[in-house]
Amino acid sequence: MLDIRPNDNLPRGTICIEDLEVGLMRHLRKEITDRDIELFAEVSTDRNPVHLDDEYARDTIFEGRIAHGMLTAGLISAVIGEQLPGHGTIYLGQSLKFLAPVRPGDVVTAEVSVREIDYAKRRVTLDCRCLVGNTTVLKGEALVLAPSRKFD
Repeated sequence: MLDIRPNDNLPRGTICIEDLEVGLMRHLRKEITDRDIELFAEVSTDRNPVHLDDEYARDTIFEGRIAHGMLTAGLISAVIGEQLPGHGTIYLGQSLKFLAPVRPGDVVTAEVSVREIDYAKRRVTLDCRCLVGNTTVLKGEALVLAPSRKFD
């Protein structure tokens, strides 16, 4: 498994449907920075002050700024698109449950593991979760269309 740091190149590659097995797992680890939150706000146009304004966020249930939930979820997308199954994977669906906030400076570990494989349809169900330390902050599942050597 790989430990991804901001200056590292992301691992790239593909695990074709023919090589996938139930239980196969990949992950990445990333510190969420103020810059990440600012860039996500710019790209998504989600400028909710709970993400950007310290004073405002102190008076919320979170008692401080938090990262966008979808920024955290994007790390799952990175694992799926870069590692498992990797390049050529097509998202068909994703369910997510946000369980705890992610704050600037938190190191998030995004984990993806293969739960089910439908070889005939090239569909793979993936268990997904993100952790900060030992706390699960997000969990869900993804359904993807995996690449195949037959279509290279």
